[in-house]
Amino acid sequence: MKLSRCAGALSALLLSTTLALGGAGTAHSAEQSSTPAYVALGDSYSSGVGAGGYDSASGGCKRSSKAYPALWAAAHAPASFAFTACSGARTGDVLSGQLGPLNASTGLVSISVGGNDAGFADTMTSCVLGTDSACLNRIATARTFIQNELPAKLDGVYTAIHSRAPQAHVVVLGYPRFYKTGGTCVGLSDTKRKAINAASDHINSVIAKRAADHGFAYGDVNTTFAGHELCSGSAWLHSVAFPIEESYHPNAAGQSGGYLPVFSSAA
Repeated sequence: MKLSRCAGALSALLLSTTLALGGAGTAHSAEQSSTPAYVALGDSYSSGVGAGGYDSASGGCKRSSKAYPALWAAAHAPASFAFTACSGARTGDVLSGQLGPLNASTGLVSISVGGNDAGFADTMTSCVLGTDSACLNRIATARTFIQNELPAKLDGVYTAIHSRAPQAHVVVLGYPRFYKTGGTCVGLSDTKRKAINAASDHINSVIAKRAADHGFAYGDVNTTFAGHELCSGSAWLHSVAFPIEESYHPNAAGQSGGYLPVFSSAA
């Protein structure tokens, strides 16, 4: 989306306060079937912020019928489907408000989490509004957190999932690189774009390592989002958008074409 300089600046100013929303979710059940019970946990990339088609009952969690968990459940009719992923969720929110549906009969779990812990909204605001130097400094802070503090937070979540659902096959999903690099891109220098992508690679590498150490599968969505980054001409991600919380989130095509096939392959 191309916005005027004023509109872009105003939108970016709102990111740090409106991009992430917190809260716990509710469970929704499907009819009994031979497919194992499925629980979908995590943050806005799992709840489907940016895809539209939100369940009004989910409130600020903004769970979408176009999100990959809902699409997978509709196609496979699991024995039960609990969708507790919530916009803005951090690792602590997953632990405190999303694990209720997990039990010994849970056969499949999906989760994406960690980006909000690392300061996703604040980092993007700094990079959209600030200079190259300000952007790089904020990313450096985020990467220090990702390296030193995030692993233990992920361990806490993954351990709790296994404890509550010891028989479940758990699929951990990563985050896509945001930008195509090289050439021009309205609003962001190539320096910023490369640094943002490198931070995405960093958090994904940490998530993948922690997932593997817990015996969980990891889904790399960069395999499907390649060629569909921002500034590619065929983006599966929103740039600055209205409503503002949808900014820098996958659109419906990103959920169905980017996340769903990766999850389906790993499930």
